[in-house]
Amino acid sequence: MAQRQSYQIGSGLFILLGFAALAYLATQTTSIANYSQGASYAIKARFTNVGQLKLRAPVKIAGVRVGTVSEIRLEADKLDALVTLAVDKRFDKIPDDSAAAVFTSGLLGDQYVSIQPGGSADMFKDGDEVVLTQSSMQLEELIGKYLVGGDAGKSGKGDDKAPPAEAKPPPK
Repeated sequence: MAQRQSYQIGSGLFILLGFAALAYLATQTTSIANYSQGASYAIKARFTNVGQLKLRAPVKIAGVRVGTVSEIRLEADKLDALVTLAVDKRFDKIPDDSAAAVFTSGLLGDQYVSIQPGGSADMFKDGDEVVLTQSSMQLEELIGKYLVGGDAGKSGKGDDKAPPAEAKPPPK
């Protein structure tokens, strides 16, 4: 009987450790990972397509996290997505001619906003807007273009084919 109880305790501990490992992986592989944001300033960026960008998604410069996405909303007059980026105050030397783009981590990972610094002597201030933006690349669009075979560059007319060559009489 004592041996059976030790198996039960061992199995219970094994299951408990498994759940603890899953909880650790869930928090470390998502954007919930230990990132405490202190004082920040807001930068706005307009995108025609943000894909699956979410609130609290990372904002990165050169692959280093410098802030988070604090708001995503649709601008009713322009029908663009207006994304507000909360950038840490310690990164206050971002040139105001920088570009923002929505990228994906890996093939099927989470999306984030990447800022490519410009060369201006003026820096972003609270409430400024990024002028140069690049929207999210959609995997479905890329697959569609690949499957169609690059027909996107052709005109929509069906008569783009060369006329058939005239039939020549066979040699005698």
